[in-house]
Amino acid sequence: MYFAALLARTEDGWEASDTDLDNVESLTDLIDLARSTAVDDDTVVALIEQEDAWFGVVRVDGEEDPRIFVSNAAAASRSSYGSMLTDELLGSDEEEDELDELNLDGTEDGEDVVAVFEQGTSTEDLDGEEEETGAEPVPAGPLGDPRLLDDLGVGHKELLDLDGDALSQIAESLGATEVLEAVR
Repeated sequence: MYFAALLARTEDGWEASDTDLDNVESLTDLIDLARSTAVDDDTVVALIEQEDAWFGVVRVDGEEDPRIFVSNAAAASRSSYGSMLTDELLGSDEEEDELDELNLDGTEDGEDVVAVFEQGTSTEDLDGEEEETGAEPVPAGPLGDPRLLDDLGVGHKELLDLDGDALSQIAESLGATEVLEAVR
C-alpha cells in the first residue's frame, strides 16, 4: 500500500495535501502536480512510501530542476511508483515521457549519483564475470541526492539513517507533523 503527500512551504509554515497517485503515470505528472500546489513558486516536497519497504522524496523549487532521493532503490524499482523515481535517477530509457536534459538527482552534469550498496551486493554473475546488461544495476540501498533537505532541517546523514515511519520523522524535522498527520 502506498502513501503520498505533498508539503508546500508557505509564509506561515507547511501546507499538506494528500496525493492521489491514481492519476500520476509518470515522474513528469508528479512534478507538475507538485508545482501546481506551490505557493508563490516556493518549495514543495513530495513524499511517497510503500509501507516500510522504501520511501522517496522529490523536492521541487519553482522552475528549478527537481531533486530526488529514494531510500532503497532495489525495493522501489519493483513498484510502479518507485520505478518512475529510480528509472530517472539511473537514466533508464524505458519511460516514454522521459524528462529531457533534467538532472533530477541534484548533481552537476558529469557528477556521480549517490548510490550506497549494501555489503555483499555485486554486479558479478556466478562465474565471477561482470554482467553486461547494458543497464546500470539498481542498488539495494539509497539512491539520489541525500542533501535535498539539508537546508530544511533534515540533514543528509539523518535522511540516510531513516527507517520505519520515515515520512513522519521527515515531517517532524520540517515542523510539519500536524499537517502531514491531518492528510494521513
